[in-house]
Amino acid sequence: MRRGVMYGMMAGALWGTVFLVPRLLSDFSPLLLSSGRYMMYGIVSVIVALPGARSLLSRVTGADVAALVKLALAGNLLYYLLLSGAVHMVGIAPASLIVGVLPVTVTLLGRSDQGAVPLTRLVWPLAMVLAGIACININVFTAGDSAGATAGGNIVTRLAGLACAVGALLSWTWFAVENARYLQRNDHFSGSEWSVLWGIVTGLLGAALWVVVAALPSGFVTAPAADTRWHTFWLLNLGVAIGASWLGNGLWNAASKRLPLTLSGQLIVFETLFALLYAFVYDHRLPRPLEAAAILLLLAGVSWSVRQHADDGAKRTTLEEKAQAAVH
Repeated sequence: MRRGVMYGMMAGALWGTVFLVPRLLSDFSPLLLSSGRYMMYGIVSVIVALPGARSLLSRVTGADVAALVKLALAGNLLYYLLLSGAVHMVGIAPASLIVGVLPVTVTLLGRSDQGAVPLTRLVWPLAMVLAGIACININVFTAGDSAGATAGGNIVTRLAGLACAVGALLSWTWFAVENARYLQRNDHFSGSEWSVLWGIVTGLLGAALWVVVAALPSGFVTAPAADTRWHTFWLLNLGVAIGASWLGNGLWNAASKRLPLTLSGQLIVFETLFALLYAFVYDHRLPRPLEAAAILLLLAGVSWSVRQHADDGAKRTTLEEKAQAAVH
């Protein structure tokens, strides 16, 4: 469990970087951001897979391919497309308010899985997580978004942006639950091997999306003409592909194999915490009082949940030992 929690924290640290990219590349459309990022992820995954490609491919089944396609579409392409669209249309604040509920939705969906702690014992940890998320967003709305990304636009644009944020929440919730369950049912791949296969499939889907984008009319997709911006686009996407996609996903897969969903779902909160940290560094400022309170509440809630799972695991081990002793 300790190793799984550490892997989840490290994945969150890497995933926190993806919220900065739409802000840094606001002159690129969500379609370009999503397809560009995942084409680079595919290239990185192919390079990583080459040394052990024969062994890796020999273990891939038809069910694995079907699962990889569904997970890549929902957890990568669709999620990032919707998240980027939400940031562009309504700004970081409303998007983070909606997507920040992920720890709760994933925990609720995983409540019936093996090893899950009853929700009655997670009410207060979940309440602290929700309180922390509320503090973050109250601060954003009252103090103003430091990124200056609060979007204008008409009511239709804002509603479309909110719909994108809700879609991103639903997409990643489904992905987190299904990916964890599939890895726990199938142990013929390690977390890093599954991440590589997932990256290759995602890269192929990203390339297909790029072809579709290239075929669209020139005025349909937003992109700058300056070559320097395209250089920045590919460098940032390469960095995100290596860090957040390949390494981050591998760490998350390793955590998912070791933890029940009622715990791993709450570890997603570290993505929000590290995104905040990177924003503070980027904006050269310290946390405001509400932001500091949010960080403390989120850390306390997740720590409490970890303790509940550890206590539950210890009780289960004791009961198993007593049962074995009674048999002998």
